[in-house]
Amino acid sequence: MKSARPAVLLATMFLVGCVVTVNDRVLVGKERVALWQEKLVIAHRGASGYLPEHTLPAKAMAYAQGAHFIEQDLVLSKDDHVVVLHDHHLDSVTNVHDVFPDRARADGRYYVIDFTLVELRELAVSERFKLSDGEKTAVFEQRFPLEKSSFRIATFAEEIELIQGLNRSTGRAVGIYPEIKSPAFHRGEGKDISVAVLKVLKAYGYDEQQGSVFLQCFDASELQRIRDELFPSMNMTVPLVQLLGTGPAFRAALIPAGMKKVASYADGIGPSMQLIVEPDSVAGKLKTTNLVQLAHDQGLVVHPYTFRRDLLPAYANDYDDLLEIFLDDIGVDGVFTDFPDLTVEYIESNL
Repeated sequence: MKSARPAVLLATMFLVGCVVTVNDRVLVGKERVALWQEKLVIAHRGASGYLPEHTLPAKAMAYAQGAHFIEQDLVLSKDDHVVVLHDHHLDSVTNVHDVFPDRARADGRYYVIDFTLVELRELAVSERFKLSDGEKTAVFEQRFPLEKSSFRIATFAEEIELIQGLNRSTGRAVGIYPEIKSPAFHRGEGKDISVAVLKVLKAYGYDEQQGSVFLQCFDASELQRIRDELFPSMNMTVPLVQLLGTGPAFRAALIPAGMKKVASYADGIGPSMQLIVEPDSVAGKLKTTNLVQLAHDQGLVVHPYTFRRDLLPAYANDYDDLLEIFLDDIGVDGVFTDFPDLTVEYIESNL
């Protein structure tokens, strides 16, 4: 595949030269939001290709590997602490079955919201696994071994303090990329996770739109509520990113009217890579959608997920090939990756 490096450099030079502000959003070029001038490397759950996801060691490793932003998936504990875990369940990344065998709900699942922070601290975090007949099998067999070393659940505040502390000691400016998980579920449990998350952001100085934070969610109505109700009431404004899955509900964004609606409340989109390149594509014969162009036409940045060296789509020959397809040929603005080091290396070698 031919490199598109000259075109990328030309586009970057053009974008840097024409910044304007409209409706409290920083816009560049053809109404494109310029919250960063580089191709962003977003550490997906930390350096999760090397260490158990959403643990502080995984976040420290992602920082050391040069990630521009580090992701935090956020859920609430029983006593209203915002903690960093991908799911509002504990089953597949902790030993909750062993420590609290009688605390599962009727569906057999263990819910974060049923445990206090003190109780959550008792759990050991491991690489993600599947459980069958009492046997654990790692989802990614070549990653960090199950039940080795010692990893714990961290709060959102603790992770922010880690990243801000490293920014101070290194002189870098690594940002955070929190996701509000399952807001409807939390409301059903009598808790407002969005307000809780915004309070933490505000307490640590992430209360104005800037290049150091993106706030993401799959729930469009919740993002609209944050933009229209919570931001004004809390005197806040930070960039919002609409996450897009592969289900029918998200396909509306693939038409101009749908993307225009997203742009009315969000500053970017975080789509599954399958919404950009059809998964049945083969090497040399990609079937791409117009999602990225639609988003850029509406001034939205595009940060697709998830880029993994050990889970490549059939159309990519290797990890570098996958990055070239999305970053150079298609022109996304950054990627969520389990392997920040490889992604930083690719971008720096193609400057």
